[in-house]
This record gives sequence, structure tokens and C-alpha cells, in this order.
Amino acid sequence: MLMPHPATLRRLVKEYEALLVTETLVDDASVGTRLQDLAYTLCVSTGTRELTDALRVAHDYLDRTMDSADGAGATPAAGPARTILSRQVSRTPARSVLPQA
Repeated sequence: MLMPHPATLRRLVKEYEALLVTETLVDDASVGTRLQDLAYTLCVSTGTRELTDALRVAHDYLDRTMDSADGAGATPAAGPARTILSRQVSRTPARSVLPQA
């Protein structure tokens, strides 16, 4: 399967996780809209239909690319935001973010 460049996927995941935290702190409709856009993009980028699957695939892919990278300019994909996200996603019922065909 074709996967996006690790830096692009990492940026999408980081932005999604940061906005997810922000959404819990502020009441701004634009944050929710951007989260939906990012969720859709993550699903398309990872070839999945569910956000939880997209995030799992993205993190697994980024972890694998980190293992095979020479370390130049690489940053860890896991961290505090991933832990917060895991808690947040586990409380959210699974739903498809892609339109049903």
C-alpha cells in the first residue's frame, strides 16, 4: 500500500493530537471542523475507514520508520500526546469518518 512520507504523516498525527487536547479546553467550532478534516485525511492517508484504525496504523508506521531511520532529523512518534489520545479515543465510540459507499 502507498503510504505518505513519514514527515507528512507525523505532522498530521501531531496536529490531530494537539487539536484534540485543545478541543477539550476551548469551545471553538473551527477546532472541531479542523479535527474532522484531519481525521478524514488520516483515514485516507492510511487506507482505513475508522479514526482509531488510522491512528494505530499511523503510529505503527511511524514507529517502524523510526526503527529503520538513521536518526537524522527523526523525532519519536510516541509521547505524552499519544497517551492522552489513547484515553480520549477509548472513550469515543468508533465511527467511520469516510462516507459510506
